[in-house]
Amino acid sequence: MQEYIEKLNIIKETAFREIAEAQDSQTLENLRVKYLGKKSELSNILKSVGNISVEERKTLGMTSNTLKNQITEMLEQSKLRIIEMEKQRRFKSEAVDVTMPGLKINDGRLHPLKKVMKEIETIFLGFGFTIADGPEIETDYYNFEALNIPAHHPARDMHDTFYITNNILLRTHTSPVQVRVMENQRPPVKIIAPGKVYRRDSDVSHIPMFHQVEGLWVDKGITFAHLQYILTEFMQKLFYKSIKLRFRPSFFPFTEPSTEVDISCVICGGSGCRVCKNTGWLEVLGAGMVDPEVFKFVDYDPEIYTGFAFGLGVDRIAMLKYKINDLRLFPENDIRFLRQF
Repeated sequence: MQEYIEKLNIIKETAFREIAEAQDSQTLENLRVKYLGKKSELSNILKSVGNISVEERKTLGMTSNTLKNQITEMLEQSKLRIIEMEKQRRFKSEAVDVTMPGLKINDGRLHPLKKVMKEIETIFLGFGFTIADGPEIETDYYNFEALNIPAHHPARDMHDTFYITNNILLRTHTSPVQVRVMENQRPPVKIIAPGKVYRRDSDVSHIPMFHQVEGLWVDKGITFAHLQYILTEFMQKLFYKSIKLRFRPSFFPFTEPSTEVDISCVICGGSGCRVCKNTGWLEVLGAGMVDPEVFKFVDYDPEIYTGFAFGLGVDRIAMLKYKINDLRLFPENDIRFLRQF
């Protein structure tokens, strides 16, 4: 009996000291298991009471339970103490020093192609055009046939098309959007069709996926003079007021007459440089009056309606506007390049 009482006194002394010294919740939990757990020394003593007399068993049981309650109470008191200590430590470690300078958050920037695209759209919206959209995966009919480019037409060779099946392809220009709009809308039609297009080409001035803006204006009495005026105003707003335009005869299957449009070199101002090959001019887009054959596909009467169409490469315009010498920089998304814009 005396042996058990001495063990209980040692347990009490050790437990009270260790619990009082505990500085964190994990240490306190370990002490609870050590002194009150099923394998603790106190539990072992309670299991041994069957080996002593009934009178001594009663005394030992009361003493053990008293100690158990004392340890439990001390654990609860220490738990409250440690919770407060940890809260104060957390407040101190997470405190914000309002006198310290804040972290610099870098502002987001539009991609240079997106900036140019938005600027082009804004200019044409100011001219009264609306924005039309269409699928990037097209049929041969809308991409070629309805634009007066039948099978085996030599103009198809200019496009280097990505075919998915014999009849399904990635659009090579946004002109199919014009056909789709005219199918569902009677004149007047005054739209631009910005979007991605795809061709099998890749070098410093060509990439397989690039961006175009096609324009279309169909109504009664539309002439080539309207086309010249709109494109001249557009280029002067996009670059600068004194820029000059040159219209050269050309050929496109869906326009007649057709023209290629040059602007005075934005690098040298027209005096001649490496970029313009010392000509003073840069080709920027193709255009023309809508061919009457195209109107037949959309049931427009060419005796009543006329119109013009044009198409420009946004990537090409962005290269000229920002004086970029390699088209492949745009899709690479090198942050060092993008930060310049």
